[in-house]
Amino acid sequence: MDISAISGAVSSAAGIEAPAAPENPQGASAFSQQLGGVIDGLQQSLGTSDDLAIKAVTGDLQDIHQATIAASRAQLEVELVSAVRNKAVDAFNEIMRMQA
Repeated sequence: MDISAISGAVSSAAGIEAPAAPENPQGASAFSQQLGGVIDGLQQSLGTSDDLAIKAVTGDLQDIHQATIAASRAQLEVELVSAVRNKAVDAFNEIMRMQA
């Protein structure tokens, strides 16, 4: 997973960076590509964690630390994506309250 994509998504959701101009369709496209990349990376990380957990249970894994690290990493990534999603929903709700 690309750390710059995650940090960019977190910075944008937290309001640290100024948002791109609305008339810039290239910025919207870049954001959606980064978001898609983060989701793809999360799915890959979860899949790796599941595969290593199955190998650990069946005895095919020589080093149990790999499974533990993969599971911890996947859990951390899920928590990060959930936090970014929650911030985005909060920002959207705030914008809707301003318009009302």
